[in-house]
Amino acid sequence: METITQGLPYLARKAVSHYLRHQEPLPCPPTLPDPLSRRAGAFVSIKNNGTLRGCIGTLEPQQETLAAEIIENAVKAATRDPRFDPVTQEEIGHLTFSIDVLSPLERVTNLSMLDPKQYGLVIRNDKKQGVLLPDLDGVPTVEEQVRLCRIKGGFTDDDLEEYFRFRVQRFR
Repeated sequence: METITQGLPYLARKAVSHYLRHQEPLPCPPTLPDPLSRRAGAFVSIKNNGTLRGCIGTLEPQQETLAAEIIENAVKAATRDPRFDPVTQEEIGHLTFSIDVLSPLERVTNLSMLDPKQYGLVIRNDKKQGVLLPDLDGVPTVEEQVRLCRIKGGFTDDDLEEYFRFRVQRFR
């Protein structure tokens, strides 16, 4: 299983490269080993020389398998992250990919349940949502994690919101 899951960044790279060459998604293999055949939310992060180049993910599974989730999110991270221009074929060799496979969301009833090194954070209401992955550089405290997540979601002091936490398995 270790070898299969360590190949998750390779799958993301292959999905993006295939999409850039053929303008269509990489077909998902019909038969998958256990870790890739289960369903889970996943984030794909793409960096160029350590600088974020794209990141798109799903908090809950949208596809039938983790492999399909990674393929879909990798292409979106490379081509549809609104913060960045789309990745080009010439860049592929310079990019690094990491995959965060998410646990199910757990409601947070007290901020003492949070730890920015261990848990990601979702803050949402019926109109807005902010998400931060765990263990990010520059996010050393719960207060900073909450502050940044609220900014990402566009929350004001008057908004009512719910907090959720999640764990990730990170593959680089």
